[in-house]
Amino acid sequence: MAVLRRGLFVALHHALRQGRSSVCHPSLPAALLGPCRTKKTWPVSFSQEEIRKRLTPIQYHVTQERGTESAFRGEFTHHKDDGTYACVVCGASLFSSKTKFDSGSGWPSFFDLVKEESITLSDDFSYGMHRVETTCSQCGAHLGHLFDDGPKPTGKRYCINSASLAFQSKDTASSTSSSTATGEAASSSVSNGKTEF
Repeated sequence: MAVLRRGLFVALHHALRQGRSSVCHPSLPAALLGPCRTKKTWPVSFSQEEIRKRLTPIQYHVTQERGTESAFRGEFTHHKDDGTYACVVCGASLFSSKTKFDSGSGWPSFFDLVKEESITLSDDFSYGMHRVETTCSQCGAHLGHLFDDGPKPTGKRYCINSASLAFQSKDTASSTSSSTATGEAASSSVSNGKTEF
């Protein structure tokens, strides 16, 4: 037991010195491990100061601290408008409303992605169980988890926090495309007093 504790201390100390918040080590019990990420850099990055200014406290907690919003309380849980769900941090398109379904879980659920490379998957051993964490492939924002109990044709359920998403309605997307084509700048939407992409 003393050897295990020393090994855990050394692994944690090493991870903290490298700026990581989780430890990926095969000799450690799964219950002690958090999400194991191998990707260290992302194509898009923002300063923590900028992210804190732009996001609400719950958006920051979910996307930057791998938090989870309360079930059935998220803005998009029962949302049914046509459009695209994007990463609230960087604006990358993630899900189409056509793939959204009511899973009964209390969080927005989707059975497919806008494009396969939209999301990065990694093992998450937090809370003594194995899950697959989903993060935005552009900025690394935590989104939620992926499960294999979704509907056909994919059989997948992307269980996503509303706080990690921004929504662009189909109508807004059409008018934005027209505006951009005529040289006008596209505007971002505002929700809860904070700017979203």
